[in-house]
Parts: sequence; structure tokens; C-alpha cells
Amino acid sequence: MESEKIKSTVREKYGKIAAESSANYSCCCGPACCSSTETYNVFSENYDNREGYIPEADFGLGCGIPTDYAGIKKGDHVLDLGSGAGNDCFVARAIVGETGKVTGLDMTEQMIEKAKENCKKHGFDNVSFVQGDIEQMPFDENTFDVIVSNCVLNLVPDKKKAFDEIYRVLKPGGRFCISDIVIKGDLPESLRQDAEMYAGCVSGAINISEYLSIIERSGFSSAIIHKQREISLPEDLPGKYLSEQEKKDFIKNQTGIFSITISASKP
Repeated sequence: MESEKIKSTVREKYGKIAAESSANYSCCCGPACCSSTETYNVFSENYDNREGYIPEADFGLGCGIPTDYAGIKKGDHVLDLGSGAGNDCFVARAIVGETGKVTGLDMTEQMIEKAKENCKKHGFDNVSFVQGDIEQMPFDENTFDVIVSNCVLNLVPDKKKAFDEIYRVLKPGGRFCISDIVIKGDLPESLRQDAEMYAGCVSGAINISEYLSIIERSGFSSAIIHKQREISLPEDLPGKYLSEQEKKDFIKNQTGIFSITISASKP
């Protein structure tokens, strides 16, 4: 799919989720899933004990909790990429306090509207939401102290452009922390397609080595993978497509689909 068609598909799917206002869609974030009538693996993590958590802002579409490892401090200005209904923004707000600010960026109009409703309902005056494209952010350079994102960049067609933009809008010394889906090893395209239908988030995922290379080439340093978790697929699914050696590698976690939470800094 060409870039604009991918974005249109994602926008349509997330617009439907926001319009239906149904939390916990029992899938991750991929455009191939996210239907309230379908059941997929749930990759999102439990936010219940996080200060600032607002259940109605959590549609269960993430694959980690990036605010846990982002090093956010009081007074910081935080940007959340693909902010949805505002879940991670509101958690970040509790950390930055009244002296800080949080901005959410999302390309889906219905999600922006839902996030603004949640913000108004709770009377937050230091959280704002902006509609825009991660590949071309509507912000000045050197604006934010911290950038977070939760299972969104795998949906962005040009990941190098996205990380270049993250670098541009971060202040010198700023950092990002992103939860995302990556691939380890070589997965046959047929397996990727079946995994996408089962789990979502897979079709746009790239190999972890390429992911790390993009981060480095965009100028970031001190990249750290804080957490990784294998995405479990039905036992018979890999067996349909993998050789005996490939199945052994899959079992040993040398090949497969993983959620990771990774951070890096802008020098």
C-alpha cells in the first residue's frame, strides 16, 4: 500500500473506534483489526495503578507504558505521538505537574475530539491536542523535553522521516521513549499476513535491527531497550510456514514478533 492509502486506512479505522467510544477493543493497534466484534490478543498493559490514569481515555490499543521509562520530570513539556483519546497524555500530566505541559498529536479528527472531551471533562488546562501527521509535525524545532508514543510508529509508512521529525522537535538533551512492535529474524510474508489478521500491528512492523539503525541515523544516542515481550501466536501458525530450524529459532525467541519499549536521547 502506498503511503497515503496506509494513512487513510489507519485514519478510517481509528475514527471508527473513537466514534463508537468502546474501550478495550481486544486488539493492538493495526488497521487490520480493531473491530468491536472481533477478538484478538490484547497487548496493552494495565494502567490501573498509574497516577493520572483515566479509564475512558484508554481504548486498550497500546503495547507498553512508555511513560514508565521516559524520565519525565516536573515542569517538562511532553509530546505524545498518536495520542488517541489521551490516555498517555493524562498519565504524563500527573508526572509533569501544574508547571509542566503535555501535547498530544494525532491525525484522526475523531480521536482529537474524544481527547478534548476527556480533557474538558476533567478540567485540565495544561494538556492540549493537535491534529497532524507524525511525518510532518506542526511544531517548531527544539520544542519538547520528552516525546512518548505507544504502538503507533509501526503504522507510520516512513519511519526514518518520523524519527527525523522527533529529533527536530526535541530540545537538545531531550529524549524519547516509545513502545512499538518489531520483528526479529526473517518471517515469511505469508506468516506476517496471518499474524496480522490474528494480532494486528504486524504489517507495518520492521526488523529490530533496522529500527535501531533508523534511530542511530536520525542522530540519537544512548538507545536503551527497557522492556521486550514476545507476542504469542497460535501454536499451529508458525508451523505452517517455518522450516524445522526456523521453528527452533522461533521457540528460542530468536525469531518472532515482539513489543519493545525503547528510549534514546538527542545530544
